[in-house]
Amino acid sequence: MPVCPVGEVPFAKVGRREIEVRFDGGAVSSDGGLLLLRQVEKRLGLLKAVAEVLPDPRSPWLVRHKTEQLLRQRVFGLCQGYEDLNDHDRLRDDPAVQTALERATPAASSPTLCRFESRADRQAALATHRIVLDQFIASFKVPPTELIFDFDATDDIVHGHQEGRHFSAYYDNYCFLPLYVFCGEQLLVAYLRPAKKDAALHAAAILKLLVSRVRQAWPGVRILFRADSGFCRRLLMGWCERHGVDYLIGLAKNSRLHKLSESWYQSAATAFEATGQAQRHFGEFAYRADKWPAPRRVIVKAEHNEQGANPRFVVTTLSNAPQQLYERGYCARGDMENRIKECQLGLFADRTSCHLWWPNQFRLLLASLAYVLLERLRSIGLAGTELARAQVGTIRTRLLKIGAVIVRNTRRVRFFLSSAYPYQEIFHLAAARFGSG
Repeated sequence: MPVCPVGEVPFAKVGRREIEVRFDGGAVSSDGGLLLLRQVEKRLGLLKAVAEVLPDPRSPWLVRHKTEQLLRQRVFGLCQGYEDLNDHDRLRDDPAVQTALERATPAASSPTLCRFESRADRQAALATHRIVLDQFIASFKVPPTELIFDFDATDDIVHGHQEGRHFSAYYDNYCFLPLYVFCGEQLLVAYLRPAKKDAALHAAAILKLLVSRVRQAWPGVRILFRADSGFCRRLLMGWCERHGVDYLIGLAKNSRLHKLSESWYQSAATAFEATGQAQRHFGEFAYRADKWPAPRRVIVKAEHNEQGANPRFVVTTLSNAPQQLYERGYCARGDMENRIKECQLGLFADRTSCHLWWPNQFRLLLASLAYVLLERLRSIGLAGTELARAQVGTIRTRLLKIGAVIVRNTRRVRFFLSSAYPYQEIFHLAAARFGSG
């Protein structure tokens, strides 16, 4: 963050009035909404639980910044839009940040936070994922009857010569290939992987762990695995069939599939020529790839429009009608891409610029923890409001970035938020829904 001089900043007059701007306003913050994040965290206990499983080799007698405070500072900073560790050299003196961390002295500096991230290891990543999954299970008041696990991979461009970097021909760049798993809008897994193998790397193992933990909590729940053609793997589908997990997976096009679905193509093309309007015809057939042990049900979408034929194939264990399966089932997985964009663009999950592997995995998890907090704020605190479907960037702008004058004494901390703030009612409602804790 650039260091601004304390002297006056020149601005044009308003009529005959001079404008004086100085950076010496004292206890003033642009992040008054941090109190709301603190309220959400106290209700969930998410960061408190994660802090307890993170390694901390420091001597207890010399610790000035507790692990939980370091974790809060980093995650709250991402929620507020501060992606760079250097930002905290200024933010550590912000009274709103200090209050959110439950302290009255300066927060941690960027070198302290860097050392905190560098302590991350494999066990910390596993333990953090377990806590996120437990948080997901605890979010249900009654056991669900069905869960849909959406798997998807995305590119994460590297920032230099980092551990695990590889060139991806598909993305035409050096990158990582993190795997995300969502259930609805709730994030379950953010797993950093090298890009040297395909999108399905370790997907079967992760699905097995998720199914095992979820069925431990809800033995009778139905589970659907949903993904694009990058996850259409013989071993993965076989595991699903043996363990009673349904699947709905994209299937890459090939000449045999085109031949088996030729009648639907011809029908769609004929209807387009007759009407001039785009056509979508659906069908199904049994298909057995070379290494499949038996034929499986394949849904075909034979679409024809101005650009010509646009076929799509989906393999599934479900018995619903083909059009319903494709349009209401398979296409719905596209919303997961919006959730990934929230993590990467809104919460800087792609800021994996550490040299070592596990600190980069930890940074991915820090963004994931920030997403969990904001998703819970959205689904619980903002339910029924105009922000109930807002993405994290909008939530940040309208609820968290609030100007505040802060007065502290030995008895209380007083936040004087802007009188012209337009979302006062929603702010009050969200805070009330999470209680005073």
